Amino acid sequence: MPEIRRLPSALVNRIAAGEVVERPAAALKELVENAIDAGARRIGVVLAEGGLERIEVVDDGCGMGPDAMALALERHATSKLPESLIGPDGAIELVTTLGFRGEALPSIASVARLTIESREAGASEGWRRVVDHGGLLVDEPAALPPGTRVRVEELFAKVPARRKFLRSARSEYAACLDVVRRLAMARPDVGFTLETLGEGSKRTVLSLQADEELATRVARIVAHELKDNSVPIELVRETPYGLMRLTGLAGLPTYNRGVADHQYLFVNGRPVKDRLLVGAVRGAYADMLARDRHAVLALFLDLPPQDVDVNVHPAKTEVRFRDSAGVRGFIVSGLRQALATGDRRSAQGPDRAAMARWVSEPVSPAPVAPMLESIFSGRDWTAPQPQVSEARSAWSAPLAQPQGRAEEAAPVPAEAQAYPLGIARGQVANTYIVAEAADGLVLVDQHAAHERLVLERLRAAGADEATRRSQALLVPDVVEMDEVDCDRLEDASEGLARYGLVIERFGPSAMLVRALPAALPKADSAALLRDLADDIAKHGKQEESGALLLAERLELVLATMACHGSVRAGRMLSVAEMNALLREMEATPRSGQCNHGRPTWVKLSLEEVEKLFGRH
Repeated sequence: MPEIRRLPSALVNRIAAGEVVERPAAALKELVENAIDAGARRIGVVLAEGGLERIEVVDDGCGMGPDAMALALERHATSKLPESLIGPDGAIELVTTLGFRGEALPSIASVARLTIESREAGASEGWRRVVDHGGLLVDEPAALPPGTRVRVEELFAKVPARRKFLRSARSEYAACLDVVRRLAMARPDVGFTLETLGEGSKRTVLSLQADEELATRVARIVAHELKDNSVPIELVRETPYGLMRLTGLAGLPTYNRGVADHQYLFVNGRPVKDRLLVGAVRGAYADMLARDRHAVLALFLDLPPQDVDVNVHPAKTEVRFRDSAGVRGFIVSGLRQALATGDRRSAQGPDRAAMARWVSEPVSPAPVAPMLESIFSGRDWTAPQPQVSEARSAWSAPLAQPQGRAEEAAPVPAEAQAYPLGIARGQVANTYIVAEAADGLVLVDQHAAHERLVLERLRAAGADEATRRSQALLVPDVVEMDEVDCDRLEDASEGLARYGLVIERFGPSAMLVRALPAALPKADSAALLRDLADDIAKHGKQEESGALLLAERLELVLATMACHGSVRAGRMLSVAEMNALLREMEATPRSGQCNHGRPTWVKLSLEEVEKLFGRH
């Protein structure tokens, strides 16, 4: 039998480093979290070659003495777990600091050259300690202000098997920048700077002041226009151990991106990349965004430590919730409730690229409808560019019948000043309503707007309740599944029945489907049950979990019904009909965007109109 023996401490640290220090960004994350836990009010980060050559983190926190510094470089030595959480009766899940494992510094020191310089407040001098890939090189006094400075160099220089798997300096820099952004967003009370070194010069990438408002900090990090294209989140719910709170900013559905990189999620101040939270965001925006578009938001979920386990992953990027279905439902309802307060808004103005396509003088009778489509959808459109002679002949020749239509303007009522979307003045291409508001010109996509209005009418009229009614099957479907999946569905059957899906156990590895929701009469029973079982596996066995996914599917059914029941593009509307549509939009939730996330209206301010004519 092979001999069992203890591994050398240096090898143990390198193995641990493989879990904690995957790349420069992982090391940077650990160092910045240490600075935050040390009570720093200012944190400075310097990167060279995307962190491959050098990472430096400087803070003004509590600092360390020589003995504490030596202990910090030992595995599983930490100052972040108080005595009350240590021992047989301790509750480690109550930890509130970002770090607590005591693995980061020794792991980094085992695969890089690590220099720590620190001075406690009130101490006469500081101390320096240098460790090169596990070997102590320097242990001496140092002169520096109170706080700590940590420098990581030559990462994986002596571990070529790990070094060759690192990406380019540009890719590693992008990952480091994302780490700093997320931690800076989580702590608007702390000031952050990020600088990069290259070719003998230093460039400041981020410079964030301490004690900023959350909305200001988020907008400065994500995009300045987010502040004007988002709604604030503020929701509280009681749990058995205290309060669960959801705060942050949620971008309007019309302000979206093609990738999900601009979704920032935090749990008790920790940046996380959790599938449950991502799924909740997707569910909340399900009927407001196209499948290939993603919301822009920053969500901060704070809940009692008893309700969440942060000791799941060595890098602490994943968490586990005691009531995963409850958390998911809380986020979905919180986002929808918040969007319902700002949902009559669209993106603040037309797409800049589309606006740039307006011309200052006519060169030919350019088609208006395609250009308006580009303003509403962001799709590219290029006006034809005829020769000068062609342009002159085009203007001198009799014009074709215009697509636009206008009626005699009715007197503007006194209450018109209170109409955000103004008074209808005409219709272009039988698709776009032109309205005059007190502060500018409003363009409305009549089909997209009416599609949203019909959907909200269906909801208000209880159509969503009607979709939950069951339609009994003449011959029940037998769906064979894994026994574990059958157990999950059986536990959730009562909740699913409330949405019209009636199922029961049919032997150890099969489910019997007796009725489907009336809105899903032709659903594939097997596919539906598999999806529900997968969802319950992800979010827990609570009965509401499977019901939540089914509810979101029914929302998509309502959206489809609304699309077929709305005013189509190409239909001629009277001025009275157009005004009625505008008034209903002003009073209807989420009317600023259609069911696919595109804006239903855009506004040109008077100043923007004057600029188009050179009157500014």
